Amino acid sequence: MSATVFTIANQKGGVGKTTTAINLSYALAERGVRTVLVDLDPQANATSGLGLEKLEGGSLYGPLCGDGTAPEKVQPVGTSDCLFVIPSEVDMAAIEIELYQRDNYLIQLREVLAPLRDSDDYDAIVLDCPPALGMLSMNSLAAADYLLIALQCEYLAMEGLGQILKVVDKLRDAGVNDGLELGGILMTMFDQRTNLGQQVVGEVRNHFDELVFRSMIPRSVRLSEAPSFGQSIFEYEPNSSGAHAYGYFADEVIERFKLRK
Repeated sequence: MSATVFTIANQKGGVGKTTTAINLSYALAERGVRTVLVDLDPQANATSGLGLEKLEGGSLYGPLCGDGTAPEKVQPVGTSDCLFVIPSEVDMAAIEIELYQRDNYLIQLREVLAPLRDSDDYDAIVLDCPPALGMLSMNSLAAADYLLIALQCEYLAMEGLGQILKVVDKLRDAGVNDGLELGGILMTMFDQRTNLGQQVVGEVRNHFDELVFRSMIPRSVRLSEAPSFGQSIFEYEPNSSGAHAYGYFADEVIERFKLRK
């Protein structure tokens, strides 16, 4: 059975996208789901957030240019038997331009990831995208089975939600990725003390119903601090509200997408 590919995308920065990619991947691995986190952002925040160095030649830049393969770039994370990463590096910024010059430029990432997806070594592949709907993000949508949207609990974030959903529809209509589905919306930076947060959650749930995950990620200083120590929230502050929230979220993802170990 092939691995399920998730892309965590949002063209707006600062919504908890990379935090979600790191902590979802870590929590899935803790639950026995063999998970590869692929860092596609040239800033490499997911890479450093897992305590890994940005090494020249370690990213998917080479394979996307026809040099090497994705499986060669997979690295284990710590002592986990189930968590792996393909790191990013600054060279990934150049691939945005180079992909435009290729035939079938929207499916280059899908073709590069095919050996990972079709192997029996992994259950889930999580793609962390740059905070913009550029060529890498478009390629990630073309490569994915499901789009997971991290949505900050504020009204301005809802404008971006409509834009990315239009892109998904266009990719499907153009036949680039007929099977791409909106896997779900994760509400992030939720502050239960404010009416605004409650109103935004209510409005999103009203429009998208069961597509909105039950789990909500709280606004948390601990979640913000953890990546600077190269740790997931489960390592940095395992008893925090953020760790509990991402644990519940991972359980929902396993249940919704049948990611049985």
